[in-house]
Amino acid sequence: MTNPDVTIRMPTPLRGFVGGRDQVTVPGATVREALSALTAGQEAFRDRLFTAEGDLRRFVNVYLGRDDVRRLGGLEAAVPAGATLTLMVALAGG
Repeated sequence: MTNPDVTIRMPTPLRGFVGGRDQVTVPGATVREALSALTAGQEAFRDRLFTAEGDLRRFVNVYLGRDDVRRLGGLEAAVPAGATLTLMVALAGG
């Protein structure tokens, strides 16, 4: 059985990794599976989202609907078929 499709909304700073698209559809039953599919074969992209230990970087937020996935079980949170994840990255400025 294949994993259900998940739509991931991309923030502007990360769209260069996905051909400029504002959303991408990938397979994934959990947040980790979906983000792994999104970053497959793109080490630089994976490094922007994940620490060396495989955790989400502090400045990367992922939402399932309106809920921060960190409150839903983190990267192991289940993603229902047809769901939408929204990626957000904090930008530093001065």
